[in-house]
This record gives sequence, structure tokens and C-alpha cells, in this order.
Amino acid sequence: MTTRPVEILLVEDNPADVMLTQEAFEEAHFPHRLSHARDGVDALNFLRRSEGHAGAPRPDVILMDLNMPRMTGLELLDILKEDGELRSIPVIVLTTSRAESDIWRSYNLHANAYIPKPVSIAEFVEVIQTLGNFWFHKVALPHPPRPS
Repeated sequence: MTTRPVEILLVEDNPADVMLTQEAFEEAHFPHRLSHARDGVDALNFLRRSEGHAGAPRPDVILMDLNMPRMTGLELLDILKEDGELRSIPVIVLTTSRAESDIWRSYNLHANAYIPKPVSIAEFVEVIQTLGNFWFHKVALPHPPRPS
């Protein structure tokens, strides 16, 4: 539905998963810009444009892991959904956890989707292509109002 590149914030502490996600998005062939935060604290700084992120774009969607140092994905999700400026950004949890408690807690904290990370690279690419098709071609994403 959008003609401009989709702004995606990836919140992931594992460098191998960051590389895999970047490669999967490149193979998905849709216009996007992928920014990266290494944990929940870094993500909040990015989203609030502080601590070296003054020019950070507002993401159209956040793709995040749950298990991270300093601030977990669940802690970040809780903060995001309580923040009037940030709560409208869709959050997709992409994590290795298949624990029912993590799934329940993520949705109770208003995650927009919960996706267990696929094991194979081919499956991972397929998940990213499916995400791209749904979230960036079918869904109307909210955009913040322009300043007057």
C-alpha cells in the first residue's frame, strides 16, 4: 500500500541473526530500510532519538527478539505500548522462544504478531517474504501526523 521504502527497526542482539535478517530482507525484494538496535535500551534510544540517534527515522514497524541483555523484548514491548508517541508502531516478535508463557505475555502486551524463528535459512527467508507481503503490501500502516 505504500510507495516509499518501509522503515523497519530490527531489535536483535545476535549478530548472526542480524545478518540473516538483512539477507532475508534483501531476498524479499520490496522497498525497505532496515535499521538495527542491539537491545531494548538501544531501541528506546533510537525511537526517542537520543544517545547518538538524533536523526533516526520513525519506523513503520518494529521486528524484535525477546531474549536480549539490558532490557528484554517483553520489557521493551511493555514500555512501547504505554508510550503515547510510540504505541501505534506495530511490533512483530521474532524469537527462538516457543514458550506458551512468552506468546501469551507478548499478546497481552499488545504485540501485533508473534513468530517463532525458523530453523532453516530457506524457511527464514520465506517468513520474511510473507511478512513483507502482508505488512508492507496489504496492511495500511499508521504514519505520524505531519507538523503544522
